[in-house]
Amino acid sequence: MATTYAEILDLLGELIASQKETDRKFQETGRLLREQSQETDRKFQETDRKFQETDRRFQETDRKFQETDRKFQETSRLVGDLGGQWGLFVENQVAPACERLFTERGIPVQMVSQRVKKRLGGEVLEVDVMVFNCGHLVAVEVKASLSAEDVRAFLEDLRRFREFFPEYADCQVHGAVAGIRIEDGADRYAYRQGLFVLAQTGDSVRILNDLRFQPKVW
Repeated sequence: MATTYAEILDLLGELIASQKETDRKFQETGRLLREQSQETDRKFQETDRKFQETDRRFQETDRKFQETDRKFQETSRLVGDLGGQWGLFVENQVAPACERLFTERGIPVQMVSQRVKKRLGGEVLEVDVMVFNCGHLVAVEVKASLSAEDVRAFLEDLRRFREFFPEYADCQVHGAVAGIRIEDGADRYAYRQGLFVLAQTGDSVRILNDLRFQPKVW
């Protein structure tokens, strides 16, 4: 059966409509691709921004670490300076004053030694200042800041003193504590435990114990 002119026109119309729909779909696909590309670009930019922010935070953290390290080094320097003050306190104040102070308290002094150290079975016992004569010995613990805990630790050292220093078996061993600064209550606690308490007053050192004080013998 022959195709009529009207049918050809209908086919052409369908073909044109199909072409237009195809063109519309291509345009829609192109639009979607552009939108996706723009969204992908936006996400890349956001990711880059986040990376930059992360890098900034890392740099800030590194700066804080460096600042902390600087403060630690400064603190270490201050602690070292305090240790230097302690050494000067021992050498220039406590040790030279011991001869006069303990002689005035009825303990004649024949010799004053500093930083006397003894090892026994892998342990070490160190006495900051040792004052002695043929019958008496005073072991002095010196602290930049004397606390009650320092006093307790020193009492333990005194209990072990004769074990580490048997050569002083015939001496009456007394104890004393000294501090550039004495924390609240540490002096009273030391007094009650039978220890002499030495403190810096101005440019000199004096014994705080009153004349009724009776030192303990270890």
